[in-house]
Amino acid sequence: MKAKIFSGVIPALMTPCKADRTPDFDGLVRKGKELIAAGMSAVVYCGSMGDWPLLTDAERMEGVERLVKAGIPVIVGTGAVNTAVAVAHAAHARKVGAQGLMVIPRVLSRATVVAAQKAHFKAILSAAPDLPAVIYNSPYYGYATRADLFFALRAEHPNLIGFKEFGGADDMRYAAENITSRDDDVSLMIGIDTTVVHGYVNCGATGAITGIGNVLPKEVLHLCALSVAAAAGDATARRRALELEQALGVLSSFDAGPDLVLYFKHMMVMKGDKEYTLHFNETDALTDSQRGYCEAQLKLFDAWYADWSKEADAARKHAA
Repeated sequence: MKAKIFSGVIPALMTPCKADRTPDFDGLVRKGKELIAAGMSAVVYCGSMGDWPLLTDAERMEGVERLVKAGIPVIVGTGAVNTAVAVAHAAHARKVGAQGLMVIPRVLSRATVVAAQKAHFKAILSAAPDLPAVIYNSPYYGYATRADLFFALRAEHPNLIGFKEFGGADDMRYAAENITSRDDDVSLMIGIDTTVVHGYVNCGATGAITGIGNVLPKEVLHLCALSVAAAAGDATARRRALELEQALGVLSSFDAGPDLVLYFKHMMVMKGDKEYTLHFNETDALTDSQRGYCEAQLKLFDAWYADWSKEADAARKHAA
């Protein structure tokens, strides 16, 4: 099974709220369409960024179905405490026409037991055998899938075609070295915003699932395009990719912390998307200091990117 859906740049959509703190599915679809129009290849819903633990199963399924009906290519997160619930989300994704699964490990109950995780993964993969799937590897879920389990699963479930790595640079290197470089049909997806250049250049990633790309789609698409060129040996692209990644560093680092949704929603509001003002839990809020730091860093990046882009345009004109 080829991994066409797991390529390019894919934002992990957040779920906007209405005034009563219920999901704003019209806003969700509107943002999904906007990001696809900007050049994104697909969307993920509902991963950690979508607040899956805070939504009901019916709400999650409605969000998936609304996105699919809008013609948006959707990869569905299967996060659940109960394996049967995860299976229901996979089966629903298949039924309504989603194009891929992001298989999240079993959490809370027996999360460190390999046999339990294997059974959990197998049940999800079996529920949608014709949907390409990647395992979502994240330290936040308390379990790291290693090469032996991945290939044992893949031997029985050919729809398991890759890995989404949310750990740091060392975890990305492990996945590339021990799992995803075995053959071209196995994909590595960059799953954290801080390792984009490393993932493409040093690890052979086929795409990136991004949080900050919701806020800065043009700039993240630019970073990924430069990284792809750098992975092909373009020295100028590599230098510029590293410059851009460094400038994005603080904003990207929010992806690695527990308040990631709070930060990204606040930046969305700064960019004019008012439907991201509220959170499902009323008490979930950035501190005044966090908010001020976030605002200052986004303004700094915007100013830097505008100036940096002018330098690049000037250099191109001079070369011509």
